[in-house]
Amino acid sequence: MTEQIVWLNAPGDITQFHVEDHRCEPPGDGEIRIRHEAIGTNFLDVYHRKGLYPMPSYPSVIGAEAAGIVDDVGPGVSTFKRGDRVAYAGPPIGAYRTMRNIAAERAIKLPDTVSAKTAAGSLLKGMTAYMLLKRIYNVRAGTRVLIHAAAGGLGSILVRWARSLDATVIGTVGSPEKAALAASSGADHLIVGRGADIVAEVKRLTNGHGVDVAYDGIGGDTLLKSIRSVRPFGMAVTIGQAAGAIPPVPVEELRPGKALCHPSIMAWCADVEQYREAALVAVQAMETGIVSQIGAEYRLADVAKAHEQMESGRSTGSILLIP
Repeated sequence: MTEQIVWLNAPGDITQFHVEDHRCEPPGDGEIRIRHEAIGTNFLDVYHRKGLYPMPSYPSVIGAEAAGIVDDVGPGVSTFKRGDRVAYAGPPIGAYRTMRNIAAERAIKLPDTVSAKTAAGSLLKGMTAYMLLKRIYNVRAGTRVLIHAAAGGLGSILVRWARSLDATVIGTVGSPEKAALAASSGADHLIVGRGADIVAEVKRLTNGHGVDVAYDGIGGDTLLKSIRSVRPFGMAVTIGQAAGAIPPVPVEELRPGKALCHPSIMAWCADVEQYREAALVAVQAMETGIVSQIGAEYRLADVAKAHEQMESGRSTGSILLIP
């Protein structure tokens, strides 16, 4: 039996991808083999491709989440059988392929109400949202939240989840079209346009107080705006740098008593118990409709086009690779 694998030859642009057929290996002790039906993409994949987060060696396979069918079961596995529907996310990296052997403890069974495409597009983002909204900062009724890129894959889940907790959500988006999508996710207020005065708008919308917590996956000079949008003794959370590297932040910007946090869902998921807790909660959230809409689908062999769209700044929702 053969599978198709997307190799990353070396850190760099999309020309570093190449696709080849490869002979499948049987699952080892404690492993299952999954036949992928859908593979999720994340900006994390772009960071891995560019070498911002280097892989241990090259050529390598990137990708942090997928969903599919159990195709074979290795020795010592009693929790799964062939035909089970499953998904996984987090480390170890390596989802850009049609088949994959993975430790059984990393797989999560999917209920009939959650499709493979939904799981592949929402699991890692849902786990991240759970970590951000309940573990990094305990968002609850009345919490004022600022969410950047509110129409994106992670942003839309954060908006839906925060609203389910009865938080007040202020979202930022780059265009009126994205504003409509963020509004459909439940955002209470939207700041539209790349040139908008975010700090002034947040202060206006909160009667001068600022938000309790701001989630910033944009990077660049946006993080400083996020910190300035947070109330005294609130928290700014940096979770990415889609717009570029984050410049140094003067410690004086944290006065009076503001906190700055830089969490990693991959580090969180390295602990199997924490991983399974977050994954199971994320799947339960999917059953209630807290999902990222599918913005685009590409064949696995067209992975370069998927990365181009992710980096274009025009994408909404999740982008899937279909084997």
